[in-house]
Amino acid sequence: MSESNLEPSFTPYEPADGEEYMSDAQLEHFRQLLLQWKKKLMEEVDRTMAHMKDDAANFPDPNDRASQEEEFTLELRARDRERKLIKKIDESLRNLETGDYGYCVSCGVEIGVRRLEARPTATQCIDCKTLDETRERQFA
Repeated sequence: MSESNLEPSFTPYEPADGEEYMSDAQLEHFRQLLLQWKKKLMEEVDRTMAHMKDDAANFPDPNDRASQEEEFTLELRARDRERKLIKKIDESLRNLETGDYGYCVSCGVEIGVRRLEARPTATQCIDCKTLDETRERQFA
């Protein structure tokens, strides 16, 4: 399964005229989006574990064994990235409960509905994220 298939699918949120940022409806939209994404990732973890258990074989040919080990290594690396993403999703769900979701951790401004739909685990507004990335490149 490609990584793009693991991203949540949703109908973009259309705020009502004068709707307050991070209203109950918006919070519910993002809660469902995050939960759907987490569910897809967890299903992929289960699929990988079943695949590795079912397909594990002790091939007599060293080339076959090496190929299988390489395949398993790549799958485990992908699952490790997804495990870290699940941790970020859980953090975002906690922020939803505490009222901190949708606000930049660096400057406190609204991150924005469209940015959050593009990256539901975002913790910074686009300006702060851009500044961080610029600093990272300068000091790398």
